Amino acid sequence: MTMLQDSVSFEDLSVDFTQKEWQLLDACQKDLYKDVMLENYSSLVSLGYEVMKPDVIFKLEQGREPWTGGGALPSSGSLESWNYLVCLCNFNNRSFNK
Repeated sequence: MTMLQDSVSFEDLSVDFTQKEWQLLDACQKDLYKDVMLENYSSLVSLGYEVMKPDVIFKLEQGREPWTGGGALPSSGSLESWNYLVCLCNFNNRSFNK
């Protein structure tokens, strides 16, 4: 069996939010975003990928808000990601509140 290996970059695993999009997230979603982004970066580094630390990681490590760019309307990719975070946090809240 032949397995193909494709390179994975941090950008392939990351989600960017505008300031307006970031403000729509609740605390649970922001915490989840921080945890996932830091874990993705850590995983890539631990696998031996030589990647320059992205600006979003610096911001998250310093406790700063990671949003990018101006206040443009949400892009479909980040809006879909935001909807995913909403569903995941709602699921987690139901699971922990039982």
